[in-house]
Amino acid sequence: MASLESTPASDAQICQADALKYWNSIPATVNGMLGGFPHVSRIDLRGSSAFFEKLRRLHSSRPPSQLQRGVDCGAGIGRVTAGFLSKVCQVVDIVEPVEKFAREVRRQEMSGEGKVGEVHMIGLQDWIPSEKYDVIWIQWCLGHLTDQELEKYFSRCLPALKPGGWVVVKENVSTDPDGEDIFDEEDSSVTRTDAKFRRLFEMAGLKILKTEVQTGFPKGLYPVKFYALQPE
Repeated sequence: MASLESTPASDAQICQADALKYWNSIPATVNGMLGGFPHVSRIDLRGSSAFFEKLRRLHSSRPPSQLQRGVDCGAGIGRVTAGFLSKVCQVVDIVEPVEKFAREVRRQEMSGEGKVGEVHMIGLQDWIPSEKYDVIWIQWCLGHLTDQELEKYFSRCLPALKPGGWVVVKENVSTDPDGEDIFDEEDSSVTRTDAKFRRLFEMAGLKILKTEVQTGFPKGLYPVKFYALQPE
């Protein structure tokens, strides 16, 4: 008779030591950060800039000048900071657990007038914000946190937002036909469903202001979705 053992939840399989081992084996280049698809970087940065511009027009009474301070969470080598966040923030702090990536951040040529502030070499599951931010930008890194760690992380972000500030999540979304999260053994990460993200946001006390799918990426990749969030 076949075993009826239940399959463990996808996030229960996450091992952050394995994830760090994987990322330490990856070169500190745009090609490395984007998994062999460096040509999507420009499309990605344009999409982020357009989404954030629409968000600011719809949900901010502030003038369209640079924001005072942002943070790039899971920043890698600073690709997003250099190509986008430096254009919208005067100072961008960095959270990145891989030392060789964090060292590269200050070597990046900023496309905007903003500069790199504090560099925190720590995982998001352990990061406790010590500043107040206009925007907390989180991209392609939340899959390394368990659901419980992610809920706690979001809860720590809430008091770190300035009045009217935003948490912006940009992540791959699961296309599993059964509506399940997908575990990737290679880098020990989980690709979550849209429904799971929404549930975790709600549990952490965050409301969705705007959501959108990134366009222009090659076929065969996961859909990538933006979520702009503020405290309930």
